[in-house]
Amino acid sequence: MARSVEQLANDLADREAIRELPQLYCDCVWRSDMTGIVDLFAEDGEFVTKGHKREHRVSGRAGLLKMYGGLGTGPITPRPYIHNHVIDLKGGGRATGRCYVELRNLQKNMEWVGTGYYDDEYVKVGDSWKFKSRVFTTAHMEGRIG
Repeated sequence: MARSVEQLANDLADREAIRELPQLYCDCVWRSDMTGIVDLFAEDGEFVTKGHKREHRVSGRAGLLKMYGGLGTGPITPRPYIHNHVIDLKGGGRATGRCYVELRNLQKNMEWVGTGYYDDEYVKVGDSWKFKSRVFTTAHMEGRIG
């Protein structure tokens, strides 16, 4: 069955709004806007990191704000670059996606720190798309960071 022009336009608008989420996320990291990062997540959103044979999970806005509040206070001040964002619209205000990230360290003259990828779940909240979950998996990190 052929999709209407309105359906196609809605899909394109949804894709663009979803594509913007990881870009806004990186922009907030660069500007140290921790509240801005957390606002990109749904109320019950979660962030998971996987790497070095361990997993760390934080959920809910209060937990996310606490976690992101420590960003840049350790051995790196991360500067992320997002690449190759793939989006799968699921319908009903839900979607999934994956994007790849390269991390550099501001504290060391933008030295390359590592790379990995985000597996994301997105949910439409009102008229806005939000992260339902972000799962960051390290592919390679210098030292024990990530």
